[in-house]
Amino acid sequence: MKVARGAVQKQFGEMREMRERIAVLADSDGSAADFRRRVAIGVAAATAFAALTALGARVQFHLPFTPVPVTGQVFCVLLAGCVLGGRLGLLSQAEYLAAGAAGLPVFAFGGGPGALLGPTGGYLVGFPIAALAAGALSSRWQSRGAGARFVACMSGVAVIYLFGAAWFAVWSAAIGAVAGVTGVLVQSAVPFIAVDVPKAALAAALAPALRARLSLR
Repeated sequence: MKVARGAVQKQFGEMREMRERIAVLADSDGSAADFRRRVAIGVAAATAFAALTALGARVQFHLPFTPVPVTGQVFCVLLAGCVLGGRLGLLSQAEYLAAGAAGLPVFAFGGGPGALLGPTGGYLVGFPIAALAAGALSSRWQSRGAGARFVACMSGVAVIYLFGAAWFAVWSAAIGAVAGVTGVLVQSAVPFIAVDVPKAALAAALAPALRARLSLR
């Protein structure tokens, strides 16, 4: 009887161990599936924001004293960073740059490598870094509210201005158009502050709802 009881207990023990292993495998499969779902959603959202930035380039008007137009791109870049986070925000703008560099007419002045060498090339190159900065800071300050997100967005604007003004200075010097730091800033940064601040505020306000809709926590 003792031998039989021991065999039964051993059998039950093995069955219990098997159930536990199956439960662990099921949990791991569920976690893997959830991870794959999140990755797919993130990549699709990044591509969607790349397309949105291309549409933003079509929303533009020109000031008479600078070759740099006012466009909707900056808003799209900031929104991408705040909604997607730093890494996916960067991915979205890298996709946008790759599409334009490949020749698709997604930039304000069309597409192709030549567009990156024009007066707005610096801004375009700065877009991925701006999305990364805005996204990383807004994620870090997520619990601090809209004010912190606005500051994060303005950090993205500062990055865009830094890249844009630096390249604009090189481009201007190359064609002999503008001389001096003041002249460069007057044409590449100062006129756009009044429109980019509201863009940053709007992106900061809209980001939480869009992030929740995409299930990006």
